[in-house]
Amino acid sequence: MKTQAAVVVEAGKPIEIEELTLDKPREGEVLIQYTHAGLCHSDVHVAHGDLEARLPMVLGHEGAGIIQEVGPGVSRVKVGDHVVCSFIPNCGTCRYCANGQQSICDMGATILEGYLPGERFPITGPRGDYGAMCMLGTFSQYGVIHQNSCVKVDDDLPLEKAVLVGCGVPTGWGAAVNTAAVKAGQTVLVVGIGGIGINAVQGARLAGAKNIIAIDPLENKREKAMELGATHSFASTDEAMEAITDMTRGQMADSAILTPGLMTSEIVAGGFHAVGKGGVVVLTGLNKLMEQNIELPGSIMTLFRKTLKGSLFGDCNPTTDIPRLLGLYQSGDLKLDEIITRTYTLDQVNEGYDDLLAGKNVRGVVVHSHN
Repeated sequence: MKTQAAVVVEAGKPIEIEELTLDKPREGEVLIQYTHAGLCHSDVHVAHGDLEARLPMVLGHEGAGIIQEVGPGVSRVKVGDHVVCSFIPNCGTCRYCANGQQSICDMGATILEGYLPGERFPITGPRGDYGAMCMLGTFSQYGVIHQNSCVKVDDDLPLEKAVLVGCGVPTGWGAAVNTAAVKAGQTVLVVGIGGIGINAVQGARLAGAKNIIAIDPLENKREKAMELGATHSFASTDEAMEAITDMTRGQMADSAILTPGLMTSEIVAGGFHAVGKGGVVVLTGLNKLMEQNIELPGSIMTLFRKTLKGSLFGDCNPTTDIPRLLGLYQSGDLKLDEIITRTYTLDQVNEGYDDLLAGKNVRGVVVHSHN
Protein backbone atom coordinates (compact mmCIF):
# COMPACT_ATOMS: atom_id res chain seq x y z
CA MET A 1 0.00 0.00 0.00
CA LYS A 2 1.00 3.65 -0.45
CA THR A 3 1.57 6.25 2.29
CA GLN A 4 2.52 9.92 2.41
CA ALA A 5 5.48 10.47 4.74
CA ALA A 6 7.89 13.19 5.89
CA VAL A 7 11.44 12.09 5.11
CA VAL A 8 14.96 13.25 5.89
CA VAL A 9 16.91 12.61 2.70
CA GLU A 10 20.08 14.42 3.69
CA ALA A 11 21.17 16.03 6.96
CA GLY A 12 20.82 19.81 6.88
CA LYS A 13 18.21 19.83 4.09
CA PRO A 14 14.48 20.55 4.59
CA ILE A 15 12.25 17.57 5.35
CA GLU A 16 10.57 16.26 2.17
CA ILE A 17 7.10 14.77 1.74
CA GLU A 18 7.25 11.60 -0.38
CA GLU A 19 4.85 8.85 -1.41
CA LEU A 20 6.28 5.55 -0.17
CA THR A 21 5.29 1.89 -0.39
CA LEU A 22 4.56 -0.23 2.69
CA ASP A 23 4.97 -4.01 2.78
CA LYS A 24 2.40 -6.14 4.61
CA PRO A 25 3.13 -6.92 8.27
CA ARG A 26 5.16 -10.08 8.85
CA GLU A 27 5.84 -12.16 11.98
CA GLY A 28 5.39 -9.99 15.10
CA GLU A 29 4.56 -6.87 13.07
CA VAL A 30 1.43 -4.72 12.74
CA LEU A 31 0.06 -2.19 10.27
CA ILE A 32 -0.90 1.03 12.06
CA GLN A 33 -2.87 3.97 10.75
CA TYR A 34 -1.22 6.90 12.49
CA THR A 35 -3.71 9.54 13.56
CA HIS A 36 -1.33 11.92 15.37
CA ALA A 37 2.39 12.55 15.78
CA GLY A 38 4.21 14.83 18.21
CA LEU A 39 6.92 17.23 17.02
CA CYS A 40 9.84 16.39 19.29
CA HIS A 41 13.33 17.90 19.27
CA SER A 42 15.05 14.53 18.72
CA ASP A 43 13.75 14.47 15.14
CA VAL A 44 15.43 17.85 14.57
CA HIS A 45 18.69 16.31 15.80
CA VAL A 46 18.40 13.71 13.01
CA ALA A 47 17.41 16.31 10.39
CA HIS A 48 20.34 18.56 11.38
CA GLY A 49 22.83 15.70 11.65
CA ASP A 50 23.42 16.03 15.43
CA LEU A 51 22.31 12.41 15.71
CA GLU A 52 23.79 10.44 12.84
CA ALA A 53 21.07 8.21 11.49
CA ARG A 54 20.88 5.94 8.44
CA LEU A 55 19.18 7.95 5.70
CA PRO A 56 16.70 8.22 4.07
CA MET A 57 14.56 8.04 7.19
CA VAL A 58 10.87 8.64 7.83
CA LEU A 59 10.83 11.00 10.81
CA GLY A 60 8.58 10.95 13.88
CA HIS A 61 8.88 8.89 17.04
CA GLU A 62 5.96 10.21 19.10
CA GLY A 63 2.80 8.70 17.67
CA ALA A 64 -0.66 7.28 18.24
CA GLY A 65 -3.04 5.45 15.98
CA ILE A 66 -5.30 2.50 15.25
CA ILE A 67 -4.18 -1.04 14.37
CA GLN A 68 -5.37 -2.01 10.86
CA GLU A 69 -3.77 -5.43 10.37
CA VAL A 70 -1.62 -7.84 12.38
CA GLY A 71 1.01 -10.30 11.21
CA PRO A 72 1.45 -13.89 12.41
CA GLY A 73 2.30 -14.35 16.09
CA VAL A 74 1.06 -10.93 17.25
CA SER A 75 -0.40 -11.20 20.74
CA ARG A 76 -0.08 -7.71 22.26
CA VAL A 77 -2.67 -5.95 20.10
CA LYS A 78 -5.51 -6.78 17.72
CA VAL A 79 -7.17 -5.06 14.76
CA GLY A 80 -9.09 -1.96 15.87
CA ASP A 81 -7.03 -1.35 19.01
CA HIS A 82 -6.08 2.22 19.82
CA VAL A 83 -2.38 2.40 20.66
CA VAL A 84 0.27 4.84 21.77
CA CYS A 85 3.69 4.06 20.34
CA SER A 86 6.71 3.65 22.58
CA PHE A 87 9.82 5.25 21.05
CA ILE A 88 11.97 2.55 22.64
CA PRO A 89 10.44 -0.88 21.99
CA ASN A 90 10.14 -3.30 24.89
CA CYS A 91 10.70 -6.98 24.20
CA GLY A 92 9.93 -8.05 27.77
CA THR A 93 12.62 -10.71 27.85
CA CYS A 94 16.06 -9.09 27.53
CA ARG A 95 18.08 -8.55 30.71
CA TYR A 96 16.93 -4.93 31.01
CA CYS A 97 13.20 -5.48 30.41
CA ALA A 98 13.27 -8.46 32.75
CA ASN A 99 14.61 -6.37 35.64
CA GLY A 100 12.21 -3.46 35.09
CA GLN A 101 14.39 -1.20 32.93
CA GLN A 102 12.34 -1.24 29.74
CA SER A 103 13.68 2.16 28.65
CA ILE A 104 17.03 0.53 27.87
CA CYS A 105 15.60 -2.59 26.17
CA ASP A 106 18.17 -4.21 23.86
CA MET A 107 15.74 -3.81 20.95
CA GLY A 108 16.41 -0.07 21.14
CA ALA A 109 19.89 -0.57 19.65
CA THR A 110 18.67 0.09 16.10
CA ILE A 111 16.45 3.16 16.61
CA LEU A 112 18.81 5.30 14.50
CA GLU A 113 19.13 2.60 11.82
CA GLY A 114 15.37 2.49 11.53
CA TYR A 115 14.84 -1.12 10.50
CA LEU A 116 12.75 -3.81 12.19
CA PRO A 117 14.35 -6.97 13.67
CA GLY A 118 16.23 -8.96 11.04
CA GLU A 119 17.33 -5.77 9.22
CA ARG A 120 13.92 -5.62 7.62
CA PHE A 121 12.79 -2.44 5.86
CA PRO A 122 9.02 -2.53 5.33
CA ILE A 123 9.15 0.96 3.76
CA THR A 124 10.48 1.43 0.23
CA GLY A 125 10.41 4.30 -2.22
CA PRO A 126 12.30 6.15 -4.95
CA ARG A 127 15.52 6.06 -2.89
CA GLY A 128 15.39 2.35 -2.03
CA ASP A 129 14.94 1.17 1.57
CA TYR A 130 13.70 3.79 4.04
CA GLY A 131 14.34 3.56 7.75
CA ALA A 132 11.83 4.74 10.35
CA MET A 133 12.86 6.95 13.28
CA CYS A 134 12.88 4.81 16.42
CA MET A 135 11.43 1.96 14.31
CA LEU A 136 8.19 4.01 14.16
CA GLY A 137 8.27 6.82 11.57
CA THR A 138 5.11 8.48 12.88
CA PHE A 139 5.24 11.28 10.28
CA SER A 140 3.56 8.90 7.88
CA GLN A 141 -0.12 8.15 7.33
CA TYR A 142 0.57 4.45 7.88
CA GLY A 143 3.42 2.39 9.25
CA VAL A 144 4.46 -1.23 9.68
CA ILE A 145 5.94 -1.50 13.15
CA HIS A 146 6.79 -4.19 15.68
CA GLN A 147 4.20 -5.16 18.27
CA ASN A 148 6.85 -4.46 20.94
CA SER A 149 6.49 -0.74 20.08
CA CYS A 150 2.73 -0.70 20.77
CA VAL A 151 0.91 0.03 24.03
CA LYS A 152 -2.86 -0.43 23.91
CA VAL A 153 -4.89 2.40 25.45
CA ASP A 154 -8.58 2.86 26.24
CA ASP A 155 -10.75 3.53 23.19
CA ASP A 156 -12.34 6.58 24.82
CA LEU A 157 -9.03 8.40 25.28
CA PRO A 158 -8.55 11.20 22.72
CA LEU A 159 -5.54 10.12 20.65
CA GLU A 160 -4.62 13.74 19.87
CA LYS A 161 -3.76 14.12 23.56
CA ALA A 162 -2.60 10.55 24.30
CA VAL A 163 0.05 10.86 21.56
CA LEU A 164 2.22 12.95 23.92
CA VAL A 165 2.59 10.02 26.30
CA GLY A 166 4.76 8.19 23.74
CA CYS A 167 7.83 10.34 24.40
CA GLY A 168 7.72 13.85 25.85
CA VAL A 169 5.48 13.29 28.86
CA PRO A 170 7.12 10.14 30.30
CA THR A 171 10.60 11.46 29.49
CA GLY A 172 10.06 14.66 31.47
CA TRP A 173 7.74 13.36 34.15
CA GLY A 174 9.92 10.31 34.76
CA ALA A 175 13.11 12.40 34.88
CA ALA A 176 11.61 14.07 37.97
CA VAL A 177 9.69 11.19 39.55
CA ASN A 178 12.01 8.28 38.71
CA THR A 179 15.51 9.53 37.92
CA ALA A 180 15.69 12.49 40.31
CA ALA A 181 13.34 10.69 42.76
CA VAL A 182 11.81 14.03 43.78
CA LYS A 183 10.23 13.90 47.23
CA ALA A 184 7.65 16.07 48.99
CA GLY A 185 9.09 19.36 50.21
CA GLN A 186 12.16 19.38 47.96
CA THR A 187 13.56 22.10 45.71
CA VAL A 188 13.86 21.24 42.02
CA LEU A 189 15.41 23.14 39.11
CA VAL A 190 14.18 22.42 35.56
CA VAL A 191 16.34 23.90 32.79
CA GLY A 192 14.67 24.24 29.38
CA ILE A 193 10.87 24.34 29.19
CA GLY A 194 9.90 22.51 26.03
CA GLY A 195 7.91 19.30 25.57
CA ILE A 196 10.14 17.49 28.08
CA GLY A 197 10.87 20.26 30.59
CA ILE A 198 7.20 21.16 31.03
CA ASN A 199 6.51 17.56 32.04
CA ALA A 200 9.47 17.52 34.43
CA VAL A 201 7.71 20.49 36.08
CA GLN A 202 4.46 18.51 36.22
CA GLY A 203 6.24 15.44 37.61
CA ALA A 204 7.97 17.48 40.31
CA ARG A 205 4.64 19.08 41.23
CA LEU A 206 2.90 15.70 41.46
CA ALA A 207 5.76 14.36 43.59
CA GLY A 208 5.17 17.19 46.05
CA ALA A 209 8.18 19.47 45.48
CA LYS A 210 7.96 22.69 47.50
CA ASN A 211 9.99 24.87 45.13
CA ILE A 212 10.03 24.25 41.38
CA ILE A 213 12.28 26.70 39.54
CA ALA A 214 11.79 26.81 35.76
CA ILE A 215 14.64 28.17 33.64
CA ASP A 216 14.07 29.30 30.06
CA PRO A 217 15.15 32.40 28.12
CA LEU A 218 11.67 32.71 26.56
CA GLU A 219 8.87 34.38 28.48
CA ASN A 220 6.11 32.27 26.89
CA LYS A 221 7.83 29.09 28.12
CA ARG A 222 8.28 30.52 31.63
CA GLU A 223 4.61 31.51 31.76
CA LYS A 224 3.51 27.99 30.76
CA ALA A 225 5.75 26.49 33.45
CA MET A 226 4.21 28.77 36.09
CA GLU A 227 0.74 27.81 34.87
CA LEU A 228 1.48 24.09 35.26
CA GLY A 229 3.17 24.01 38.64
CA ALA A 230 6.45 25.95 38.73
CA THR A 231 6.76 28.25 41.74
CA HIS A 232 9.52 30.47 40.32
CA SER A 233 10.92 31.17 36.86
CA PHE A 234 14.08 32.79 35.53
CA ALA A 235 15.71 33.39 32.15
CA SER A 236 18.97 31.67 33.19
CA THR A 237 20.40 29.49 35.96
CA ASP A 238 22.81 32.30 36.87
CA GLU A 239 19.86 34.63 37.52
CA ALA A 240 18.19 31.98 39.69
CA MET A 241 21.17 31.26 41.96
CA GLU A 242 20.45 33.97 44.52
CA ALA A 243 16.78 32.97 44.80
CA ILE A 244 17.69 29.26 45.16
CA THR A 245 20.17 30.18 47.91
CA ASP A 246 17.56 32.27 49.73
CA MET A 247 14.64 29.85 49.49
CA THR A 248 16.75 26.91 50.72
CA ARG A 249 18.71 28.90 53.34
CA GLY A 250 21.89 28.06 51.53
CA GLN A 251 21.22 24.33 51.12
CA MET A 252 20.64 24.74 47.35
CA ALA A 253 18.44 22.57 45.12
CA ASP A 254 17.91 18.87 45.74
CA SER A 255 17.90 18.14 42.02
CA ALA A 256 18.45 19.84 38.66
CA ILE A 257 16.72 18.33 35.62
CA LEU A 258 18.38 19.45 32.39
CA THR A 259 16.03 19.39 29.41
CA PRO A 260 17.48 21.90 26.89
CA GLY A 261 17.18 21.64 23.12
CA LEU A 262 20.94 21.11 22.88
CA MET A 263 22.99 20.04 25.92
CA THR A 264 26.10 22.14 26.49
CA SER A 265 28.87 22.08 29.10
CA GLU A 266 27.60 25.45 30.43
CA ILE A 267 24.13 24.01 31.09
CA VAL A 268 25.59 20.94 32.82
CA ALA A 269 27.86 23.11 34.99
CA GLY A 270 24.98 25.44 35.84
CA GLY A 271 22.85 22.54 37.05
CA PHE A 272 25.79 21.06 38.96
CA HIS A 273 26.43 24.29 40.89
CA ALA A 274 22.72 24.85 41.59
CA VAL A 275 22.35 21.61 43.58
CA GLY A 276 23.67 21.25 47.11
CA LYS A 277 25.15 18.39 49.09
CA GLY A 278 23.74 15.03 47.99
CA GLY A 279 22.16 16.77 45.01
CA VAL A 280 21.25 14.98 41.78
CA VAL A 281 21.77 16.37 38.27
CA VAL A 282 19.68 14.61 35.60
CA LEU A 283 20.65 14.80 31.90
CA THR A 284 17.86 14.27 29.37
CA GLY A 285 18.85 16.69 26.58
CA LEU A 286 21.06 15.55 23.72
CA ASN A 287 23.88 16.78 21.52
CA LYS A 288 26.15 15.03 18.99
CA LEU A 289 26.87 11.52 20.23
CA MET A 290 30.58 12.11 20.80
CA GLU A 291 30.28 15.74 21.93
CA GLN A 292 32.27 16.34 25.15
CA ASN A 293 29.86 18.43 27.19
CA ILE A 294 30.54 17.51 30.82
CA GLU A 295 33.38 19.36 32.49
CA LEU A 296 32.98 19.58 36.26
CA PRO A 297 35.14 19.92 39.38
CA GLY A 298 35.47 16.28 40.46
CA SER A 299 36.58 17.17 43.98
CA ILE A 300 33.38 19.16 44.57
CA MET A 301 31.41 16.19 43.26
CA THR A 302 33.19 13.92 45.74
CA LEU A 303 33.14 16.24 48.76
CA PHE A 304 29.50 17.26 48.26
CA ARG A 305 28.43 13.76 47.20
CA LYS A 306 26.72 15.04 44.09
CA THR A 307 25.36 12.65 41.47
CA LEU A 308 25.15 13.07 37.70
CA LYS A 309 22.64 10.76 35.99
CA GLY A 310 21.54 10.04 32.46
CA SER A 311 17.82 9.51 31.97
CA LEU A 312 16.22 7.85 28.94
CA PHE A 313 12.42 7.79 28.57
CA GLY A 314 12.35 9.08 32.15
CA ASP A 315 13.42 5.62 33.34
CA CYS A 316 9.81 4.64 32.64
CA ASN A 317 8.47 1.21 31.75
CA PRO A 318 6.21 2.00 28.79
CA THR A 319 3.86 -0.97 29.16
CA THR A 320 2.84 0.14 32.65
CA ASP A 321 3.73 3.83 32.75
CA ILE A 322 1.95 4.92 29.55
CA PRO A 323 -1.44 3.70 30.89
CA ARG A 324 -0.56 5.10 34.35
CA LEU A 325 0.16 8.58 32.97
CA LEU A 326 -3.03 8.50 30.90
CA GLY A 327 -4.90 7.61 34.10
CA LEU A 328 -3.43 10.75 35.71
CA TYR A 329 -4.62 12.72 32.67
CA GLN A 330 -8.13 11.30 33.04
CA SER A 331 -8.20 12.30 36.72
CA GLY A 332 -7.03 15.84 35.91
CA ASP A 333 -3.70 15.50 37.73
CA LEU A 334 -1.58 15.58 34.55
CA LYS A 335 -2.27 18.30 31.99
CA LEU A 336 -1.96 17.37 28.32
CA ASP A 337 -4.41 19.70 26.53
CA GLU A 338 -2.61 22.72 27.99
CA ILE A 339 0.83 21.79 26.62
CA ILE A 340 -0.26 21.46 22.98
CA THR A 341 0.45 24.86 21.45
CA ARG A 342 -0.54 24.19 17.86
CA THR A 343 -1.51 21.45 15.40
CA TYR A 344 -0.16 21.01 11.85
CA THR A 345 -0.90 18.96 8.75
CA LEU A 346 1.82 16.61 7.46
CA ASP A 347 2.62 19.13 4.70
CA GLN A 348 3.36 21.74 7.39
CA VAL A 349 6.02 19.66 9.16
CA ASN A 350 8.89 22.03 8.25
CA GLU A 351 6.84 24.96 9.54
CA GLY A 352 6.19 22.99 12.74
CA TYR A 353 9.91 22.51 13.30
CA ASP A 354 10.64 26.15 12.51
CA ASP A 355 8.12 27.04 15.24
CA LEU A 356 9.76 24.59 17.65
CA LEU A 357 13.23 26.00 17.02
CA ALA A 358 11.92 29.57 17.32
CA GLY A 359 10.51 28.68 20.75
CA LYS A 360 6.88 29.31 19.76
CA ASN A 361 5.66 25.85 20.80
CA VAL A 362 5.74 23.92 24.02
CA ARG A 363 4.51 20.97 21.92
CA GLY A 364 3.24 20.87 18.35
CA VAL A 365 1.22 17.94 17.01
CA VAL A 366 0.79 16.68 13.44
CA VAL A 367 -2.78 15.59 12.68
CA HIS A 368 -2.84 13.04 9.84
CA SER A 369 -5.50 13.10 7.14
CA HIS A 370 -6.63 9.87 5.47
CA ASN A 371 -8.42 10.46 2.19
